[in-house]
Amino acid sequence: MEQGELLSFLIEITADIFGIKDDKGEGYLVDKVLDKIGMKGTGKWTIQQAAELSVAAPTIESSLDARFLSGLKEERVKVAEVFKSGGFGDILTDQAVDKEKLINDVRQALYASKICSYAQGMNLIRIEKGWDLKLGELARIWKGGCIIRAIFLDRIKQAYDRNPDLASLLVDPKFAKEIIE
Repeated sequence: MEQGELLSFLIEITADIFGIKDDKGEGYLVDKVLDKIGMKGTGKWTIQQAAELSVAAPTIESSLDARFLSGLKEERVKVAEVFKSGGFGDILTDQAVDKEKLINDVRQALYASKICSYAQGMNLIRIEKGWDLKLGELARIWKGGCIIRAIFLDRIKQAYDRNPDLASLLVDPKFAKEIIE
């Protein structure tokens, strides 16, 4: 896997945000952001539609669950206090971390989750009745200018160009090889 496979609009703006210093105080602005997010409903609608069509979407569902948990900031703080009082507070801070290995592991996990998320989303679109969409063409259009635009979409288009009837990106030989590795 090349590091360029993760290049995308969302990764780029995330990297930019991490580099912004707080102009009203010390440190970086990202350290001042509350770790609690809201929702607009698209993830919920996606999972509801997946359930309606009996399409497995566990990676997408997990991201929705993470949003639900994020909204429970006060509860998470209380749970952290309970764990800390039980001796589990800073268990990871006492361990040596191989930063290079950690970065590579996170990069590989992000890439695998991207493959799975797109595979699940494409399966949902493919199964939707009456749409008859060309999935490779969708990937090409999305790369041209939407929030999910990414170099990765070229690879998705290539997979559907190789096999327009591809049951899932996970059975495309190139994607399958990368997941296995």
